[in-house]
Amino acid sequence: MAKLPLTFACGPYDRMEALKTGAVLPEGIDLNFLEIQAPREIFDRMCGRQEFDLSELSASEFITQTGRGTCPFVALPVFPSKVFRHGFMFANRKAGIRTPKDLEGKRVGIPLYTQTAMIWVRGHLQHEYGVDLRKIRWVQGAVEKAGTHGTPHALPLLKPVEIEVNRSDKSLGDLLAEGAIDAIVGSRAPDNLGKHPDVVRIFPDYRAVERDYYKRTRIHPIMHLVAIRKDVYARNPWIGNSLYKAFEAARRRALEEMRFSGAQKLMLPWLYPDLDEIDELFGGDPWPYGVEANRPTLEAMVRYMVEQDFIAKPMAIESLFVPVDVH
Repeated sequence: MAKLPLTFACGPYDRMEALKTGAVLPEGIDLNFLEIQAPREIFDRMCGRQEFDLSELSASEFITQTGRGTCPFVALPVFPSKVFRHGFMFANRKAGIRTPKDLEGKRVGIPLYTQTAMIWVRGHLQHEYGVDLRKIRWVQGAVEKAGTHGTPHALPLLKPVEIEVNRSDKSLGDLLAEGAIDAIVGSRAPDNLGKHPDVVRIFPDYRAVERDYYKRTRIHPIMHLVAIRKDVYARNPWIGNSLYKAFEAARRRALEEMRFSGAQKLMLPWLYPDLDEIDELFGGDPWPYGVEANRPTLEAMVRYMVEQDFIAKPMAIESLFVPVDVH
Protein backbone atom coordinates (compact mmCIF):
# COMPACT_ATOMS: atom_id res chain seq x y z
CA MET A 1 0.00 0.00 0.00
CA ALA A 2 1.39 3.41 -0.95
CA LYS A 3 2.38 5.74 1.85
CA LEU A 4 0.45 8.95 2.39
CA PRO A 5 2.52 11.96 1.22
CA LEU A 6 2.53 14.82 3.73
CA THR A 7 4.54 18.04 3.73
CA PHE A 8 5.77 19.27 7.13
CA ALA A 9 7.24 22.77 7.50
CA CYS A 10 9.48 23.28 10.52
CA GLY A 11 12.69 24.82 11.72
CA PRO A 12 15.94 22.80 11.79
CA TYR A 13 15.73 21.83 15.46
CA ASP A 14 17.85 19.01 16.87
CA ARG A 15 14.65 17.25 18.01
CA MET A 16 13.46 17.23 14.39
CA GLU A 17 16.73 16.26 12.71
CA ALA A 18 15.98 12.53 12.52
CA LEU A 19 12.75 13.29 10.67
CA LYS A 20 14.57 15.59 8.27
CA THR A 21 17.28 13.01 7.48
CA GLY A 22 14.91 10.05 7.34
CA ALA A 23 16.58 8.31 10.27
CA VAL A 24 13.07 8.19 11.78
CA LEU A 25 10.13 7.47 9.46
CA PRO A 26 6.49 7.89 10.51
CA GLU A 27 4.61 4.68 9.82
CA GLY A 28 2.46 4.84 6.67
CA ILE A 29 3.60 8.37 5.79
CA ASP A 30 5.98 9.71 3.17
CA LEU A 31 7.04 12.84 5.05
CA ASN A 32 8.46 15.73 3.06
CA PHE A 33 10.35 17.76 5.67
CA LEU A 34 10.46 21.36 4.50
CA GLU A 35 13.13 23.18 6.50
CA ILE A 36 12.40 26.88 7.03
CA GLN A 37 14.58 28.81 9.47
CA ALA A 38 11.97 31.51 10.01
CA PRO A 39 9.03 30.67 12.30
CA ARG A 40 7.04 33.77 11.36
CA GLU A 41 7.23 32.82 7.68
CA ILE A 42 5.92 29.33 8.47
CA PHE A 43 3.04 30.73 10.54
CA ASP A 44 2.06 33.30 7.94
CA ARG A 45 2.07 30.76 5.13
CA MET A 46 0.18 28.15 7.16
CA CYS A 47 -2.45 30.49 8.63
CA GLY A 48 -2.78 32.62 5.53
CA ARG A 49 -2.85 30.01 2.79
CA GLN A 50 -2.65 26.61 4.50
CA GLU A 51 0.34 25.79 2.31
CA PHE A 52 1.44 22.72 4.30
CA ASP A 53 -0.27 19.56 5.48
CA LEU A 54 1.25 20.14 8.90
CA SER A 55 3.69 22.59 10.39
CA GLU A 56 5.03 24.02 13.58
CA LEU A 57 2.66 26.82 14.56
CA SER A 58 2.42 29.62 17.08
CA ALA A 59 0.71 28.15 20.13
CA SER A 60 -1.13 31.40 20.83
CA GLU A 61 -2.48 31.67 17.28
CA PHE A 62 -3.74 28.10 17.42
CA ILE A 63 -5.35 28.50 20.85
CA THR A 64 -6.93 31.83 19.89
CA GLN A 65 -8.50 30.41 16.74
CA THR A 66 -9.63 27.27 18.58
CA GLY A 67 -11.15 29.33 21.38
CA ARG A 68 -13.03 31.48 18.86
CA GLY A 69 -14.29 28.41 16.96
CA THR A 70 -12.54 29.42 13.73
CA CYS A 71 -9.50 27.14 13.66
CA PRO A 72 -8.81 25.20 10.45
CA PHE A 73 -6.25 23.01 12.24
CA VAL A 74 -5.97 20.32 14.87
CA ALA A 75 -2.86 19.96 17.00
CA LEU A 76 -0.50 17.35 18.36
CA PRO A 77 0.97 17.76 21.87
CA VAL A 78 4.41 18.15 20.28
CA PHE A 79 6.31 21.32 21.10
CA PRO A 80 9.18 22.21 18.75
CA SER A 81 9.99 25.43 20.60
CA LYS A 82 10.12 26.22 24.31
CA VAL A 83 11.97 29.26 25.64
CA PHE A 84 12.32 30.81 29.07
CA ARG A 85 11.60 34.51 28.61
CA HIS A 86 13.30 36.43 31.43
CA GLY A 87 16.43 36.59 29.28
CA PHE A 88 14.53 38.42 26.52
CA MET A 89 13.90 41.70 28.35
CA PHE A 90 16.24 44.58 27.51
CA ALA A 91 16.47 48.23 28.49
CA ASN A 92 18.33 51.39 27.65
CA ARG A 93 20.80 51.86 30.49
CA LYS A 94 19.79 55.52 30.84
CA ALA A 95 16.02 54.84 31.08
CA GLY A 96 16.07 54.20 34.83
CA ILE A 97 14.80 50.64 34.53
CA ARG A 98 16.26 48.59 37.39
CA THR A 99 13.37 46.19 37.97
CA PRO A 100 10.42 45.05 35.83
CA LYS A 101 8.13 47.35 37.81
CA ASP A 102 10.07 50.28 36.34
CA LEU A 103 8.59 49.46 32.91
CA GLU A 104 5.38 51.19 33.99
CA GLY A 105 5.08 54.51 32.20
CA LYS A 106 7.79 53.57 29.69
CA ARG A 107 7.74 53.06 25.92
CA VAL A 108 8.47 49.38 25.37
CA GLY A 109 9.25 47.85 22.00
CA ILE A 110 7.69 44.53 21.03
CA PRO A 111 7.89 42.52 17.81
CA LEU A 112 4.19 41.61 17.85
CA TYR A 113 1.68 42.11 20.66
CA THR A 114 -0.15 38.88 19.80
CA GLN A 115 2.88 36.59 19.57
CA THR A 116 3.23 33.75 22.05
CA ALA A 117 6.46 35.11 23.51
CA MET A 118 4.70 38.34 24.44
CA ILE A 119 1.89 36.48 26.20
CA TRP A 120 4.50 34.85 28.40
CA VAL A 121 6.42 38.08 29.00
CA ARG A 122 3.26 39.92 30.03
CA GLY A 123 2.28 36.99 32.24
CA HIS A 124 5.69 37.12 33.94
CA LEU A 125 5.50 40.89 34.39
CA GLN A 126 1.99 40.79 35.86
CA HIS A 127 2.14 37.68 38.03
CA GLU A 128 5.78 37.59 39.09
CA TYR A 129 6.50 41.31 39.45
CA GLY A 130 3.17 43.07 39.92
CA VAL A 131 3.49 45.21 36.80
CA ASP A 132 0.36 47.07 35.72
CA LEU A 133 0.37 46.28 32.01
CA ARG A 134 -2.06 49.13 31.31
CA LYS A 135 0.68 51.61 32.22
CA ILE A 136 3.09 50.41 29.54
CA ARG A 137 3.15 52.15 26.15
CA TRP A 138 3.73 49.42 23.56
CA VAL A 139 5.65 50.17 20.36
CA GLN A 140 5.33 47.38 17.79
CA GLY A 141 7.79 46.56 15.01
CA ALA A 142 10.66 44.34 13.94
CA VAL A 143 13.58 44.23 16.36
CA GLU A 144 16.37 43.75 13.80
CA LYS A 145 15.11 45.86 10.90
CA ALA A 146 12.70 48.67 10.07
CA GLY A 147 9.11 47.69 9.39
CA THR A 148 6.86 44.97 10.74
CA HIS A 149 7.51 41.52 12.17
CA GLY A 150 6.00 39.35 9.43
CA THR A 151 2.42 39.52 8.14
CA PRO A 152 0.45 37.68 10.81
CA HIS A 153 -3.18 36.62 10.45
CA ALA A 154 -3.96 36.98 14.15
CA LEU A 155 -7.55 37.60 15.22
CA PRO A 156 -8.28 40.93 16.94
CA LEU A 157 -8.25 40.95 20.73
CA LEU A 158 -11.60 40.77 22.52
CA LYS A 159 -10.76 44.15 24.07
CA PRO A 160 -8.59 46.56 22.10
CA VAL A 161 -5.16 47.59 23.35
CA GLU A 162 -3.51 50.84 22.34
CA ILE A 163 -0.39 49.98 20.35
CA GLU A 164 1.93 52.40 18.58
CA VAL A 165 3.35 51.05 15.31
CA ASN A 166 6.98 51.87 14.58
CA ARG A 167 6.80 53.70 11.25
CA SER A 168 10.33 55.08 11.37
CA ASP A 169 13.15 53.91 9.13
CA LYS A 170 14.90 52.36 12.13
CA SER A 171 14.64 49.01 13.88
CA LEU A 172 13.43 48.71 17.46
CA GLY A 173 17.02 47.79 18.36
CA ASP A 174 18.25 51.07 16.92
CA LEU A 175 15.51 53.01 18.70
CA LEU A 176 16.48 51.38 21.98
CA ALA A 177 20.15 52.28 21.56
CA GLU A 178 19.38 55.93 20.89
CA GLY A 179 16.83 56.14 23.72
CA ALA A 180 13.76 56.69 21.54
CA ILE A 181 12.20 53.73 23.33
CA ASP A 182 13.06 52.64 26.86
CA ALA A 183 13.00 48.85 26.56
CA ILE A 184 12.42 45.85 24.31
CA VAL A 185 10.73 42.64 25.44
CA GLY A 186 9.62 39.61 23.49
CA SER A 187 11.10 36.96 21.28
CA ARG A 188 14.64 37.96 20.33
CA ALA A 189 17.61 39.99 21.43
CA PRO A 190 18.47 43.21 19.60
CA ASP A 191 21.50 42.87 17.34
CA ASN A 192 23.34 45.60 19.23
CA LEU A 193 23.24 43.78 22.59
CA GLY A 194 26.86 43.56 23.73
CA LYS A 195 27.89 46.10 21.10
CA HIS A 196 26.23 49.29 22.30
CA PRO A 197 26.97 50.35 25.89
CA ASP A 198 23.43 51.54 26.56
CA VAL A 199 21.68 48.29 25.55
CA VAL A 200 21.53 46.05 28.64
CA ARG A 201 19.51 43.19 30.07
CA ILE A 202 16.82 43.83 32.67
CA PHE A 203 17.82 40.49 34.24
CA PRO A 204 21.64 40.23 33.98
CA ASP A 205 21.48 36.93 35.90
CA TYR A 206 18.58 35.60 33.84
CA ARG A 207 19.72 31.98 33.96
CA ALA A 208 19.45 31.91 37.75
CA VAL A 209 16.10 33.75 37.59
CA GLU A 210 14.71 31.29 35.04
CA ARG A 211 16.00 28.31 36.99
CA ASP A 212 14.25 29.57 40.14
CA TYR A 213 11.08 30.26 38.14
CA TYR A 214 10.97 26.70 36.84
CA LYS A 215 11.66 25.17 40.26
CA ARG A 216 8.76 27.14 41.75
CA THR A 217 6.22 26.79 38.93
CA ARG A 218 7.27 23.78 36.78
CA ILE A 219 6.55 26.05 33.81
CA HIS A 220 8.83 25.82 30.75
CA PRO A 221 7.15 28.30 28.37
CA ILE A 222 5.85 26.68 25.18
CA MET A 223 6.12 28.78 22.03
CA HIS A 224 5.12 26.45 19.18
CA LEU A 225 3.11 23.28 18.71
CA VAL A 226 2.52 21.06 15.68
CA ALA A 227 -0.67 21.76 13.75
CA ILE A 228 -2.32 19.58 11.09
CA ARG A 229 -4.87 20.84 8.59
CA LYS A 230 -8.31 19.70 9.72
CA ASP A 231 -9.27 18.43 6.27
CA VAL A 232 -6.12 16.29 6.08
CA TYR A 233 -6.68 14.87 9.57
CA ALA A 234 -10.40 14.24 8.96
CA ARG A 235 -9.57 12.05 5.95
CA ASN A 236 -6.73 10.27 7.76
CA PRO A 237 -7.22 10.33 11.56
CA TRP A 238 -4.65 7.54 11.98
CA ILE A 239 -1.87 9.98 11.16
CA GLY A 240 -2.15 11.54 14.62
CA ASN A 241 -0.64 8.52 16.36
CA SER A 242 1.81 7.80 13.56
CA LEU A 243 3.20 11.31 13.57
CA TYR A 244 3.30 11.57 17.36
CA LYS A 245 5.30 8.36 17.66
CA ALA A 246 7.75 9.62 15.04
CA PHE A 247 8.14 13.01 16.73
CA GLU A 248 8.75 11.27 20.04
CA ALA A 249 11.32 8.91 18.52
CA ALA A 250 13.16 11.82 16.91
CA ARG A 251 13.16 13.74 20.19
CA ARG A 252 14.58 10.81 22.13
CA ARG A 253 17.23 10.26 19.48
CA ALA A 254 18.33 13.91 19.83
CA LEU A 255 18.59 13.53 23.61
CA GLU A 256 20.71 10.42 23.23
CA GLU A 257 23.02 12.05 20.69
CA MET A 258 23.45 15.13 22.87
CA ARG A 259 24.64 12.88 25.70
CA PHE A 260 27.23 11.00 23.64
CA SER A 261 30.53 11.60 25.45
CA GLY A 262 33.01 10.34 22.85
CA ALA A 263 32.98 13.67 21.02
CA GLN A 264 30.72 16.66 21.51
CA LYS A 265 28.14 17.19 18.80
CA LEU A 266 27.35 20.71 20.01
CA MET A 267 29.80 23.60 20.32
CA LEU A 268 29.16 24.06 24.04
CA PRO A 269 32.42 23.72 26.01
CA TRP A 270 30.62 22.87 29.27
CA LEU A 271 27.92 20.71 27.71
CA TYR A 272 28.32 17.87 30.21
CA PRO A 273 27.99 20.00 33.36
CA ASP A 274 24.96 21.58 31.70
CA LEU A 275 23.52 18.10 31.18
CA ASP A 276 24.14 17.34 34.86
CA GLU A 277 22.15 20.46 35.72
CA ILE A 278 19.37 19.40 33.36
CA ASP A 279 19.22 16.01 35.05
CA GLU A 280 18.97 17.66 38.46
CA LEU A 281 16.36 20.25 37.46
CA PHE A 282 14.26 18.46 34.85
CA GLY A 283 14.70 14.86 35.95
CA GLY A 284 16.76 14.10 32.85
CA ASP A 285 14.13 15.12 30.29
CA PRO A 286 13.96 18.87 29.58
CA TRP A 287 11.71 18.63 26.55
CA PRO A 288 8.82 16.19 27.09
CA TYR A 289 5.88 15.96 24.72
CA GLY A 290 2.31 15.05 25.68
CA VAL A 291 -0.32 16.90 27.71
CA GLU A 292 0.38 15.67 31.24
CA ALA A 293 4.10 16.45 31.23
CA ASN A 294 3.29 20.00 30.08
CA ARG A 295 0.07 20.63 31.99
CA PRO A 296 1.37 23.42 34.32
CA THR A 297 2.74 25.28 31.30
CA LEU A 298 -0.34 24.84 29.14
CA GLU A 299 -2.73 25.81 31.94
CA ALA A 300 -0.74 28.96 32.69
CA MET A 301 -0.73 29.90 29.02
CA VAL A 302 -4.50 29.50 28.68
CA ARG A 303 -5.00 31.52 31.88
CA TYR A 304 -2.81 34.34 30.56
CA MET A 305 -4.67 34.32 27.24
CA VAL A 306 -7.98 34.81 29.05
CA GLU A 307 -6.52 37.62 31.16
CA GLN A 308 -5.04 39.29 28.09
CA ASP A 309 -8.30 39.07 26.08
CA PHE A 310 -7.26 36.54 23.45
CA ILE A 311 -10.02 34.09 24.42
CA ALA A 312 -13.19 34.59 26.45
CA LYS A 313 -12.89 31.70 28.90
CA PRO A 314 -10.52 28.88 29.90
CA MET A 315 -10.43 25.74 27.80
CA ALA A 316 -9.82 22.17 28.89
CA ILE A 317 -6.23 21.41 27.94
CA GLU A 318 -7.17 18.03 26.49
CA SER A 319 -9.59 19.71 24.07
CA LEU A 320 -6.68 21.45 22.33
CA PHE A 321 -5.10 18.24 21.02
CA VAL A 322 -6.09 15.16 19.07
CA PRO A 323 -5.89 11.93 21.09
CA VAL A 324 -2.54 10.15 20.83
CA ASP A 325 -0.90 7.23 22.56
CA VAL A 326 1.85 8.77 24.67
CA HIS A 327 3.24 5.42 25.87
